Amino acid sequence: MSAIDFKLLKQDGKARLGSLTTPHGIIDTPIFMPVGTQATVKAMTPEELKQVDARIILANTYHLYIRPGHELIARMGGLHKFMGWDRPLLTDSGGFQVFSLSELRKITEDGVRFQSHLDGSYHTISPEGAIAIQEALGADIIMCFDECPPYPAEYQYVSTSMELTSRWAKRCKEAKKRQDQALFGIVQGGMYPELRAQSAADLREIGFDGYALGGLSVGEAPNLRYELMECCSGLLPTEQPRYVMGIGTPEDLVEGVYSGYDMFDCVMPTRNARNGMLFTSSGRINIKGAAYTEDSGPIDPECSCYVCRNYSRAYLRHLFRSGEILAARLNTWHNLHYYLALMTDMRAAIAADRFEDFRREFYAKRQ
Repeated sequence: MSAIDFKLLKQDGKARLGSLTTPHGIIDTPIFMPVGTQATVKAMTPEELKQVDARIILANTYHLYIRPGHELIARMGGLHKFMGWDRPLLTDSGGFQVFSLSELRKITEDGVRFQSHLDGSYHTISPEGAIAIQEALGADIIMCFDECPPYPAEYQYVSTSMELTSRWAKRCKEAKKRQDQALFGIVQGGMYPELRAQSAADLREIGFDGYALGGLSVGEAPNLRYELMECCSGLLPTEQPRYVMGIGTPEDLVEGVYSGYDMFDCVMPTRNARNGMLFTSSGRINIKGAAYTEDSGPIDPECSCYVCRNYSRAYLRHLFRSGEILAARLNTWHNLHYYLALMTDMRAAIAADRFEDFRREFYAKRQ
């Protein structure tokens, strides 16, 4: 029996409205998951995350394995207790982070041997090891260990990589012991639709609680990304949640929902906030710009967040240029509110059978 229960409540075209019940609460989908890489969403407290309506957040298996260690977190009562978060959590498997350590890792059938980015020490993570780490962390949803191929990559390399990911997925399912965690498989196959189809078929044969699309936002053009999302959504079961990993522009989220996906995550709203890039209903603004020196208006006149109700663009520019910690906090608060409000608006549009109109209006505002 699955640790989660997904109900598909309504469809408008391919866009899906759903409800995902987990051991730590119910999530309305489609949903965006803020990224808390090291058991914290940078610059935000758990209470502040609730104020911007974060229903579920993501933590990173690789980073928590390296520091402070999954055994320590388990001794502290698990990740929820350790970080003071009582809503649902998802942990990724660490596969993408190992991919990013391309100069410091070696992939074999058994798993991946790599050097820590902190001290150069050697470590090995196998599919079984990735599951053991995630079971120690205790998230509601855990992910299979996978290889994320680079882009661009030759067909034969991606084919071999995809087949390895399928074998690892089977080992992950066999290694899983905890019944209170859901396990998602990850579809790989690079930018080759036929390899994606084979990967999805392999995973469906094994059987998982949900299915994710991995290996995107690795340098490909947005139109190629959207074509791939479109062709892959029909390969996944309709009765289980569908998750696109690591994509993160507002346009990505709209196109992901349009193509029939339910869950998304990305560091973009938080990372960009710390660099002065803010998201608005009419597009992005760089708060560092001289144009905002004496701008008394809010970041986004259409936004109802705490920051837009209380602070001007001029003040936020001053904070950023002065290197004040409050700049990162307020910018992050706004960006996360924008992303989560965007998901709320998309859910409402699907419920009202007007998602096509919503999508058209979304792009019209950004022209």
